[in-house]
Amino acid sequence: MNIHSLMKGLNKKILDKRRNILQAALELIAENGFHGAPMAAISEKAGVAAGTIYRYFESKDVLITELHRELEDRIMVALQEGYPSEGPLRERFLHLFREILQYFMMNPFHFRFLEQYFNSPYGISLRRDRLLRKPGNYDILMDIFEQGSEQKVLKDFPKIVMFSLAFGPLTSLIRDHTLGFVNLDETLIKQITEACWDTIKR
Repeated sequence: MNIHSLMKGLNKKILDKRRNILQAALELIAENGFHGAPMAAISEKAGVAAGTIYRYFESKDVLITELHRELEDRIMVALQEGYPSEGPLRERFLHLFREILQYFMMNPFHFRFLEQYFNSPYGISLRRDRLLRKPGNYDILMDIFEQGSEQKVLKDFPKIVMFSLAFGPLTSLIRDHTLGFVNLDETLIKQITEACWDTIKR
């Protein structure tokens, strides 16, 4: 076996361990919250030695931040697939709302982690950055509200109010769907998506 093959195998092992740690953290935090997911428990669930986890993430804060970043990257990949970037604002909004809803329906652990994240000091700091329009994945959403205001297509509210009105119902809808209180089939998703657009359009 040559050095290239050895390095490739080593890199794969490193990536696999890192992926296992992130997945273990995701599941434990989604089920038990941040305080109910100590690094020792994450290490045990990931199948790595207690000290090994610190080779990949120097602290729990770093692990949580990195997990959030990876989840947002995955979500953005899903949102951008088939995204009508040159289409009318309504078409773009309907696409984003529908894809976000369907993504979280298919990935309930992701939803539960992010719900806790945005109600924690981690999320508060990120929210502040986004309101100040620091570059990031949030742009694809906020651009719709900025362009809608400029084009007089949307109501004259601050962007954060528009976001809350438009996407605020997602949290309750996904939670109730996960609990079995409501069945979000394609017809209902279409009706809900259009109703949220109607809430913010002029």
